[in-house]
Amino acid sequence: MNLKEFTYDLPRALIAATPATDRASARLMVVDRKSGAIRHSDFASLGDFLRAGDTLALNDTRVFPARLRGRKESGGEAELLLIEPFPAWPNLWIALVNAAKSPKASSRIFLSPEIYAEIIGDMGRGRYGIMFHHHGDFQNFKDVLEKWGEPPIPPYIERARPAGALDWERYQTVYARSTGAVAAPTAGFHFTLDLLARLQSSGVVTAFLTLHVGPGTFQPVREEKIENHRMEGEWYALDGAAAEKIRRAKALGHRVIAVGSTSTRALESIAERKGAVEADEGIARLFIRPGFSFRVIDGLVTNFHLPGSTPLVLAAAFAGVDLMRRAYEEAIRAEYRFYSYGDAMLIL
Repeated sequence: MNLKEFTYDLPRALIAATPATDRASARLMVVDRKSGAIRHSDFASLGDFLRAGDTLALNDTRVFPARLRGRKESGGEAELLLIEPFPAWPNLWIALVNAAKSPKASSRIFLSPEIYAEIIGDMGRGRYGIMFHHHGDFQNFKDVLEKWGEPPIPPYIERARPAGALDWERYQTVYARSTGAVAAPTAGFHFTLDLLARLQSSGVVTAFLTLHVGPGTFQPVREEKIENHRMEGEWYALDGAAAEKIRRAKALGHRVIAVGSTSTRALESIAERKGAVEADEGIARLFIRPGFSFRVIDGLVTNFHLPGSTPLVLAAAFAGVDLMRRAYEEAIRAEYRFYSYGDAMLIL
């Protein structure tokens, strides 16, 4: 398919630069794949559209303060977005570097007089090997992150305002527990502990998995033919108890509803790799696009995504391209809030 099928014009005023006052107060668009009907509700009323026995698959990854700002030896500004550490070397990381000029090997970026990042080498695609050096009161690199790291809010939000105290809480789901993501699974932002408790009391089951969201999830598709796009790998894990909940739901004819594209890709990756939903961990590289045969999910909770993004392509694969286009047109007409801090969609 051509990339232009997944582009649209969005009024800038509809881009949410700040989260809703209350998580569950976000609006909810409900899209019926069979009838094509579109309804308007609010996220606090999610339970009105679920049934006892439905299983919500939620990604419990936790975002760490992955953005660091510093200055090069020349005095120019530089920004680091940490991606992942080298396990045997806690101070050695893979990072994206944003600076006026590409850094050279052995050059240094100073975060403070006590901390600097040494460029070890260019790994391609904007990625560098970075060795952090610190002294003084810092016992380990976790201390450095806690002192100097910032929530890695998306660039379009950062252009509107700097990261603030509210982002430390809200650029995170309430059930986040497994640290390792550099971007949040934003479909889960709308859940509160109270809402989860009410859903569970009504018979809705929750199953947690982990997929550490990396920058690849939000990299736009740049290939004219979307089939030529390649997803970057992201680590996932599903334990035996969660896998059993999902298998049981399918066996009893209940629905499995993925919260977000990351949960979807983890579950469908496992089913494609192993033939069934089983305990597993590995690297997900699955690019879900129209024509994909879904084996696991029966519903999807998602946000309103960037044009030409892989989460938008995934949502269109699940709902149908024409229905998804109509839903986005309706969302713009009804002035829904878009992107990470925006409103939600439930596709059934």
